[in-house]
Amino acid sequence: MPEHCVITFFKDVMEEVAAERQAIQLVENRWEDGPHPVYEIQHNGQRLAYMHGGIGASLSAALLEEVIGFGCRKFIVCGGCGVLDAGVDVGALTIVKDAVRDEGVSYHYLPPGRTVAAHPAGVAALEAELERRGVPHRIARTWTTAAPYRETPGKIAARRDEGCVTVEMEAAGLLAVAQFRGVPLGCVLYGGDDLSGAEWDNRDWQSKGDVRRRLFWLAADACLAL
Repeated sequence: MPEHCVITFFKDVMEEVAAERQAIQLVENRWEDGPHPVYEIQHNGQRLAYMHGGIGASLSAALLEEVIGFGCRKFIVCGGCGVLDAGVDVGALTIVKDAVRDEGVSYHYLPPGRTVAAHPAGVAALEAELERRGVPHRIARTWTTAAPYRETPGKIAARRDEGCVTVEMEAAGLLAVAQFRGVPLGCVLYGGDDLSGAEWDNRDWQSKGDVRRRLFWLAADACLAL
């Protein structure tokens, strides 16, 4: 099993990578909802694993536990997110500094607390890769929720007051597992739907295939630098 692993939420990109790089399936990892495989490719002369992160912190955390058990030790996560500020454009990149723990998984791994921090090495690897490529980005706090249909105006305003720029469903759980298991993990998100206004704005964010592809390979390079 490769030491380095990219965890992504882009199934479309995963399929492209598998075809273009002749990916090898290392583990099928069948669950009741179907397989959650781990793949391997060669990238820049090194072995690199990649896998889908699963939707929601409970599944993501469990899959991370399993891939650590399989032998991976260094992780970069790339995904999309909602934004709490209309000034964050679709496709704009945010490196997660820390995550507000508004899910349940992290409390099974860490003492109670408001936030969980990203591993400094993960943040540094992503920042170095983005700067090397000249890609604009921010380093900021995200809000990890377990209830996307309860992202109410009051909660959104409160999370903004806490410094949250983005919202998603997995980061706090993944960061907590990584911290508990003592493995470096960084997370980078691209701006998607806008929750900052009176009405939700999808902004057609899932159609940004070019952003998703570039982000995967950026994550791959950052991961191998860990």
